[in-house]
Amino acid sequence: MLGVRNIGRYWARLPTQAELQVLRSSVRCSSFGRKVPLVASPTSPIVSKCQHVLNVKEYRQLHSSSVLYGEVKAVEVPPFAESITEGDIRWIKAVGDAVAEDEPVAEVETDKTSMPVNSPCAGVITELLVEDGATVTPGQHVCKVEVGAAGAAAPPKKEEVPAEPAAPAAAAAAAAATTAAAAKPSSPPPSAGPIPQTSPPPAPPPRAPMASIPVAAIKHSSFIHQAEVKVPPADYSKEITGTRTEQRVKMSRMRQRISQRLKESQNANAMLTTFNELDMSNIMELRKSVGEQFLKKHGIKLGFMSAFVKASAYALTQQPNVNAVIDDGEIVYRDFVDISVAVATPKGLVVPVLRNVEGMNYLDVEHGIMELGEKARTGALAVEDMDGGTFTISNGGVFGSLFGTPIINMPQSAILGMHGIFDRPVARNGQVVIKPMMYIALTYDHRLIDGREAVTFLRKVKQAVEDPRIMLCGL
Repeated sequence: MLGVRNIGRYWARLPTQAELQVLRSSVRCSSFGRKVPLVASPTSPIVSKCQHVLNVKEYRQLHSSSVLYGEVKAVEVPPFAESITEGDIRWIKAVGDAVAEDEPVAEVETDKTSMPVNSPCAGVITELLVEDGATVTPGQHVCKVEVGAAGAAAPPKKEEVPAEPAAPAAAAAAAAATTAAAAKPSSPPPSAGPIPQTSPPPAPPPRAPMASIPVAAIKHSSFIHQAEVKVPPADYSKEITGTRTEQRVKMSRMRQRISQRLKESQNANAMLTTFNELDMSNIMELRKSVGEQFLKKHGIKLGFMSAFVKASAYALTQQPNVNAVIDDGEIVYRDFVDISVAVATPKGLVVPVLRNVEGMNYLDVEHGIMELGEKARTGALAVEDMDGGTFTISNGGVFGSLFGTPIINMPQSAILGMHGIFDRPVARNGQVVIKPMMYIALTYDHRLIDGREAVTFLRKVKQAVEDPRIMLCGL
């Protein structure tokens, strides 16, 4: 825009924004004292107006900025958490795309999470400064946006032409006759050359009678129907088409971090796994009896996860070693329970943390799990949501897992693995009955946790899930 001291003197003589837009292609204004070149056009009154106003020699205190040229701003990578120094960028927008202020133009994937790169202004992307998948750092310029520019114009809509009324019968008949005449093939031109005087000899009679076969009885070659053209898959990680082709794909930063931490856990911990089984009859009956009222009152479903989170917190307060960790030759005991809940996302497994679970009830746990799960699925988890944690719960039962041994989530000392609920025959009071059963597994660091403590912990979880009154009574 134009910045003018004492602009009131010249306001009536300034061109309007619409006039400047028309003038964009015919005049270029300079703030360095040069003359304004003019091009004769229908906009000459506007040109004269702009020339009179923008005479730098006459008005020394008149300053010009990007009136005819859009201001260009650079988009920067936002700051990361303290433990993260770089990430890989993935473009959401392309050159020529219109963006709004604070609209994400790209996404930076780090070791732990993904964060958006937002546009500082509304405009159009004019240039990408880094390629898709490149490594970027905080504060780095990644693209340029022209402020206030409009995006590519949409193609004009075609005006609907109203249908004409039906023609009279005579006109329709005439049109039909004309069409039939045009469709009738014309007689072929005469062939060049002399006309033969004698007819060709007749064909010899067949030696044997000709066999008549119905057309429907003729069988085509089977390979014509069975032949299929195999095309390599668009995404090799989701399908296999049998084309015997290969594709190399760079590991994402999150997948690299997951593989690194899993190997560190295997190398650093003396991992051992112990198992138990749960009768899920009571907790399923509880959900059935109060689930509808719980949903109606609180607007959220009562799931199994809240029961296991509360049971684990209860068992951890009874077995402090499972909630502790070894750090440089010392044992660190925590007087709080922060439980990490494993959540599967398209990009990989993330473990957001529920803080101070020892003071939560079922409703608090369900709300916390719902919020963290929604953040994980939408990629809105922050690093702070996943830092810390004293114990982890992984629920493979949602995928139908029957049995498994989870790996410790460092720097913790234990992890509880849940599995699927399946009807199995079990002995009750000397009778064989069918019960909904679940296997649970506790993987722990045997350097810190003894077998007695691990088994006792699992028994506490089993008792608290099968009969929640144990937690209420502190038994």
